[in-house]
Amino acid sequence: MFEKFLNLSRFHKRVVSVAADVLALFFALWAAFSLRLDQQFWVPNREQLVVSALTVVFTIVVFVRLGLYRAVVRYLSDRAFITVITGVVISAITLILLGYWLEVLVPRSVPIIYGALAFIFVSGTRMTVRMLVNRPRYRNKQFVAIVGSGETAMQLANALDHGTQFHPAAFITLRKGNHRALINGIPVYDISHIERAMKEHRVKRLLLALDANSGIDRKRLLKRLEPLAIPVQTVPTMSELVAGQARINDIRDLEIEDLLGRDPVQPDNAQVAASLYHKAVLVTGAGGSIGSELCRQIIRHRPARLVLFEQSEFSLYAIERELQAINRVEGLGVEIHPLLGSVTHRRRCEAVMRSFDIETVYHAAAYKHVPLVEHNIIEGVQNNIFGTFHVAEAAIACGVKRFVLISTDKAVRPTNVMGASKRMAELVLQGLAQRQSDTIFSMVRFGNVLGSSGSVVPLFRDQIRDGGPVTVTHPDIIRYFMTIPEASQLVLQAGSMGQGGEVFVLDMGEPVKIADLARKMVHLMGMMEKTDERPDGDIEIVYSGLRPGEKLFEELLIGDDPQGTAHPRIMMAREASMTWDDVEQTLNRLMKASHDFDCHEVVDILKRVPTGFAPNGGVADLVWCNGNGNGNGGYLEQASGVEKIRRLPLG
Repeated sequence: MFEKFLNLSRFHKRVVSVAADVLALFFALWAAFSLRLDQQFWVPNREQLVVSALTVVFTIVVFVRLGLYRAVVRYLSDRAFITVITGVVISAITLILLGYWLEVLVPRSVPIIYGALAFIFVSGTRMTVRMLVNRPRYRNKQFVAIVGSGETAMQLANALDHGTQFHPAAFITLRKGNHRALINGIPVYDISHIERAMKEHRVKRLLLALDANSGIDRKRLLKRLEPLAIPVQTVPTMSELVAGQARINDIRDLEIEDLLGRDPVQPDNAQVAASLYHKAVLVTGAGGSIGSELCRQIIRHRPARLVLFEQSEFSLYAIERELQAINRVEGLGVEIHPLLGSVTHRRRCEAVMRSFDIETVYHAAAYKHVPLVEHNIIEGVQNNIFGTFHVAEAAIACGVKRFVLISTDKAVRPTNVMGASKRMAELVLQGLAQRQSDTIFSMVRFGNVLGSSGSVVPLFRDQIRDGGPVTVTHPDIIRYFMTIPEASQLVLQAGSMGQGGEVFVLDMGEPVKIADLARKMVHLMGMMEKTDERPDGDIEIVYSGLRPGEKLFEELLIGDDPQGTAHPRIMMAREASMTWDDVEQTLNRLMKASHDFDCHEVVDILKRVPTGFAPNGGVADLVWCNGNGNGNGGYLEQASGVEKIRRLPLG
């Protein structure tokens, strides 16, 4: 029956609603007179019938004017009931006035009784219809519990109630005083009773909806939820909602900040803003994970112009399009210039800097994937070392004031070519800082970036969704982690603090065990780890062995005596450097070895300079090295864990 009602046209639905209200109003009038006159079956006289009819007609007109019949029954809100109250009050007053003008007996208590009954009947029919219409939808929804009982949780519950996917069955509160309360008819449970709530309400998913100023320790909360083996998701942040970037019911997987388990580093925005406002800024590698986030943060400090330098056409197109949208929506008025180019082409870099009068350079362009650089040694050295050198020399030639290099914790006592090349890039800039003082060079060193291209978090998430297994290289491998926005804030902060040749590092808290991170993600996505003790588990974690150049733990400092800075979470490293003459000779030797495609010589040079490079395996270049380390031609392939060389024809 109600499906037929829902399939009616809007006009026919309104006709049905008007007819139902006419009957409800007449019944309310009849009941009011019957109760007042103590008559079991009151029969109105002609005059009373006229007054009743005029009252009902006038009331329907009032309802129409108030917009009651434009409201969709399925989505009736509190405002609709206020409309009913207003219309009923006007109707009762109309009954009094008509009785007075037409000199018809209307006892004084009848309008009051009529008003109360009219509200009950008119609103009650709508409540009943809404309940019956929505009942089939609830059966098709997945029952969820909302963790939180504040304003954000209330908004989420209302949004889900009107949606088609989830039904809010319970609130989980972290305040014991709210236990066993009801919010909009939804029961509230203290978190200590969460297992009972899940069982009683057949909850299949937990949704985090915590207010921004709640002060709740999210790390402890997730540790409490992890053993439940039920999917845990979250809602957008308040800043995203205010900016219109998301809606309250846009359910998403847990943010990587939650998995990080510590408070993000807060920058000194005044100092950063002073170093960027109305300046001309160049970002190399602008389409990468760090480079693109740098651009997003830089543009909001309103530089005069922002030059995006990138060798990937699609990445450059994507970030330029996004920044133009931010620029337009927020009215920033920043000139954005997307430029294709490689950092290994010094003349191109110099021409760009001169054309746009660049004052600050953020050098994010680099090859950062350890196994790939290990298998492509020459390209890694060219891009990471000589790319940095060419951009830095171009900056000096063009009078750039500040130059900031994005480095990595893998540059500390490196065991792979990627880390050694980034440490050599640091030494190049320190040498240039000694050679001249017009351009201020500084370096920022940080750990793994959660959510970046190549990060383990999206990889683990995809593997879990595909049914596993989740691959971890070693059960004891640990890493420092930070988020992309956090890393970018540190880079901007260091860029404003540098005086020349400093290496800045972040106090990143405790390192994270990768295997523990994988288990946490498995549990928080509602699954159980498959082990020998639990063979019926969902996802197995397998250990694939350390990759070429990979080590069990990373460090941020080469020395043990870091120096504090004005920022409480940023330190300055005190480390060995090289004179410019030594740097120049090393670069010449590296260039010759690269031109000769002599990977072993490249590795030997990197070992002889003060990079601390101690490779944990042989040279693994896929093209220019063979099994004995001699000759040219050949490539490495791995089969059943054993490295083999298959010869390529020479010439």
